[in-house]
Amino acid sequence: MNSKTLLARKRVALVAHDNMKAQLVEWAKYNKATLLKHQLFATGTTGTLLEDALDVHITKLMSGPLGGDQQIGALIAEGKIDVLVFFWDPMSAQPHDPDIKALLRLGAVWNIPIACNRSSADFLLTSPIMNQEYEATLPDYASYLNRKV
Repeated sequence: MNSKTLLARKRVALVAHDNMKAQLVEWAKYNKATLLKHQLFATGTTGTLLEDALDVHITKLMSGPLGGDQQIGALIAEGKIDVLVFFWDPMSAQPHDPDIKALLRLGAVWNIPIACNRSSADFLLTSPIMNQEYEATLPDYASYLNRKV
C-alpha cells in the first residue's frame, strides 16, 4: 500500500445542501477556534456564508450544482483536500445528485475522513489526529491502472 502524510494543518472542504447551510454555519461558529487552525475550502454559497460568519478567508469554489462538488472532488483526487465535511440533506432530492455521489465516492477512493452530519463532524474535529501529522494509507490502484482494456 501507498501512503501520504496529512500535515497537522489540514485542508478541509466544507459543503452543505441548502437546508443544511444554517446547521453547518452554526457548527462552524461553535468550532471556529479549531477550524482556524486549518486551511478551509467550500462550495460557493456555503463559502460566502462561512466567510461572513467566521470572518476568515475561505477558498471558495463554484456553487455545488454549478460544478463546485466536482471541483472539490477533483481537489480530493489531486491530493489537495485532506478532510471533507459535507452536511447533506437526506430528506430532499438534489438536482445534482450524481455530482454528490461522485464527490462522496472520491472521498472513499482516496481514503480521506468524511463527516456527513454534526455528530460525525464533532467526532472528526475533536480527534487528536485532526491537529497532528497523520500517515494515511492509500489503496494500490496499480492493477486497475495496468488492466488490459
